Amino acid sequence: LAERALQAAYPVLARMLGDESFAALARALWHATPPQRGDVAQWGDTLADFVAASPQLADDPYLADVARVEWALHSAASAADAEAQPATLALLGSHDLDALQLQLAPGTALLRSPWPVASLVRAHVDDGVTLPQAATLLRAGQAEDALVWRQGYRPQVRQVQPGETDFVAALLAGSSLGTALDAAPQLDIQAWLTEAVHSGLLLAAHPL
Repeated sequence: LAERALQAAYPVLARMLGDESFAALARALWHATPPQRGDVAQWGDTLADFVAASPQLADDPYLADVARVEWALHSAASAADAEAQPATLALLGSHDLDALQLQLAPGTALLRSPWPVASLVRAHVDDGVTLPQAATLLRAGQAEDALVWRQGYRPQVRQVQPGETDFVAALLAGSSLGTALDAAPQLDIQAWLTEAVHSGLLLAAHPL
């Protein structure tokens, strides 16, 4: 039961570890932090910290951040629904940016990592990155901050754009659009808005 529950939430980690090692990890986590709720699908949020503290996995320190990205994807899948309100984006041209707040998609999360976690996850789900490409980035010690959100009903992950980490972090903290832009002077906001609307990351703009 522990193995099935974790494999649903962490399919990439399961593939990276292999069946036997992942099964042992699932059993160990179950004994260390058993479920506190009846819904076993909600169990497993402590896996990343468990992996990070495991002496057996110390040679692969990126695995913990892979698990963090996967849990964010798993959580995004069950986040409360929210509808896009594209008409509200007209406020961007008529309101002071310090008086506006952007609404991001359900389950949006930002994960900072010294490892190429977005590429590692995407490579294992055949999402535009090959395993050799991800392996090359890993050997080079390439850091990647990962952005997770839900496009419609499908959780998504990608590497953040230049300047995007601080911008999205400010939005997630409840800052105004103006404050978020001040935190990310390198961000091309026009390009970001276009891509964010197209990808379903940005749902609406609201007056504060």
